[in-house]
Amino acid sequence: MELDPFVLSRIQFAANISFHILFPSISIGLCWLLVYFRLRYTFSDRDDRMDWEYAYFFWVKVFALTFALGVVSGITMSFQFGTNWPGFMERAGNIAGPLLGYEVLTAFFLEASFLGIMLYGKNLVSNRTHLISAFLVAIGTTLSAFWIISLNSWMHTPAGFTIENGVFMVDDWWAIVFNPSFKYRFIHVVLASLLTASFFVAGISAWRARSNVDGPATWKVIRTGVVLAAILAPIQIFVGDMHGLVALENQPAKIAAVEGIWETEKGAPLTLFGFPDEEARTTHMAVKIPKLASIILTHHADGELQGLNEFEDAHPPVAPLFWSFRIMVGVGFLMLAIAWWGAFALFKDRVGPWLLRALSAMTFAGWVATLAGWYVTEIGRQPWVVQGYIRASEVVADHAGGMVLSTLIGYLALYAFLLVFYILALMTLASKPARSLRANIDFAGAKPTLPAVGAA
Repeated sequence: MELDPFVLSRIQFAANISFHILFPSISIGLCWLLVYFRLRYTFSDRDDRMDWEYAYFFWVKVFALTFALGVVSGITMSFQFGTNWPGFMERAGNIAGPLLGYEVLTAFFLEASFLGIMLYGKNLVSNRTHLISAFLVAIGTTLSAFWIISLNSWMHTPAGFTIENGVFMVDDWWAIVFNPSFKYRFIHVVLASLLTASFFVAGISAWRARSNVDGPATWKVIRTGVVLAAILAPIQIFVGDMHGLVALENQPAKIAAVEGIWETEKGAPLTLFGFPDEEARTTHMAVKIPKLASIILTHHADGELQGLNEFEDAHPPVAPLFWSFRIMVGVGFLMLAIAWWGAFALFKDRVGPWLLRALSAMTFAGWVATLAGWYVTEIGRQPWVVQGYIRASEVVADHAGGMVLSTLIGYLALYAFLLVFYILALMTLASKPARSLRANIDFAGAKPTLPAVGAA
């Protein structure tokens, strides 16, 4: 069987970015939760201060582990621009290079400078300095997302450039950075990370509560995660809708594939379920709601939506996009339902074992939604690397298929190993009380005692 290096290189990059995105999707949001814990510690009375201190020192360990894996997997992914996709940097390097450089010079240096103080400086610096350090690390993680999303968004909605001899030249950096899809995509990603982190901390804390591992600190974290998720989930749905409208304007082929619209039509129905068949140009066993796709995407019942028939050689694969979108939306609405259920139960003080089980089961729900969302984004740009200008097939390296396959197998084996041990490390940490994980803390000269286990 002949090995296609182009297909294998795409699979390899997809595997790399899928593994990498797991960790920033937690660390960006979790870092802001740690800032919140420090603020609550700073402005609470003595009893509550102990709880928030325990919470901080438990979750900062998780953050450190997650952050480390995110950094190293990101470096590996960036190498592939040179190893597997050299043509991209040859043609778009004048834009991609500086944006990646800005990420290192601003975000990474900020994170690296204050991470040590955030992790180990509690007894070495003042509380104000420690709080500021946590805040600056959170700013750094968000800045990192800012620059990466700016580059990614530009690849989808390119602006601010001219082309000379096939090479992209900068005309307007402002237009490049703040390209048409950037603001919606950036807000969408940050909200996704906050939601992922909310369910992550609430889910692990719910397991700890069920196991009677910790006391009031655990319940405070559950409440924080659930309430934050309940607030952000509907906002994320709204932002996602706005992002979809921008995609319709700039990438109509992506929207046509997402909705399974084969022929251009007015008053297009929304396909809830079905099996897209690209060869037959139809969706089998389709369950449709009349006119709803047009209503959602154009805000008019008779709005016209372009079909895939208008993009014969320039539309993405339909089935992966169709299903990824429905998984993303389905998990998103499930997160909304669980968050509102949890918020109502907490408000009524009726938290029962079923809610704790549901929260535990939803620990990694953000990962599923994030991965599905990124598949929609990246597969939806195909066959383009830079929408409308550079096809992926034009910039792939001329490697032997066997070489790409061997490195792909190596990456997959390593990622599986790291992911398993990451989850095992989380389970080990979650089985220990927060007090055992904290630094030696002295509250006004007295060592605090752990509150009664199971107290809410």
